[in-house]
Amino acid sequence: MTTVTIRQATLSDLGVLKAIGRQTFKETFGDDNTAEDMENYLQATFNDDILLQSLQDPDVHYFLACINDDVVGYIKLNEKDAQTEQGGDDSLEIHRLYVLSTYLGHGIGKQLMTQAIEFARERQLNSLWLGVWEHNERALGFYQSFGFQTFDHHVFTLGEDKQTDYLMRLTL
Repeated sequence: MTTVTIRQATLSDLGVLKAIGRQTFKETFGDDNTAEDMENYLQATFNDDILLQSLQDPDVHYFLACINDDVVGYIKLNEKDAQTEQGGDDSLEIHRLYVLSTYLGHGIGKQLMTQAIEFARERQLNSLWLGVWEHNERALGFYQSFGFQTFDHHVFTLGEDKQTDYLMRLTL
């Protein structure tokens, strides 16, 4: 069995975050969106300025899943004002959780989710929440397996395409 380690990202991981963020997002959603919308989103979201700003924000936390020295997945957690919606000071947002497609089904997502739950409990938070695309059946099933339940929805815009994300919460 391959050993996976989870470590918190640092400023020196900016390039790694940019690469894995772009790759995993495109692997996950590339077939369901136009190439133009996808590229515009990747340029706007996974650029050095945005990533550096979030790495320097004390309310944003990245954890990297590594096999040997290779990053194969990551999770981005937002607390307090860094949350993309008003989740409250007693909650933690899972803003991103992605694993390279070649490692899906190997338990890496589960390890990243366990890290998020432990992180929230260490901070004595009451809940975790996230947004997930309504058509991402694999992710919906994954989150439901941890006990997340849908409580609302919002519009996520990818380029010119307005998509519906379910908002899901896990009470700790």
